[in-house]
Amino acid sequence: MASADVSMNIPDVENMANVFGTMADVAKAIAKALQIIIMTLKAVAFLGLIGTAAIAMFLERIQPAIEKLGEKFEELKFDLFGAIVSYRDGDSSGSQRFA
Repeated sequence: MASADVSMNIPDVENMANVFGTMADVAKAIAKALQIIIMTLKAVAFLGLIGTAAIAMFLERIQPAIEKLGEKFEELKFDLFGAIVSYRDGDSSGSQRFA
């Protein structure tokens, strides 16, 4: 099997990794804000407003997914930085992760 040449535009990949890092930070901030909103809605629901309890239940289902999305974005950021290091060091095995 013929060996394929691997090339990488390092600044572009670094920018992509940084974008994933920013997206991870935003998703984590949204998850924290949702947690605060959920706690507030539960407190208001305790006072007798049924609609706020329904909204809190809805947000409780969304919040973990957003938190997990932030973790995945962070993982992608580190994977991209790892690929850059492997490329710079001449490690051909690192390129197999993206094959």
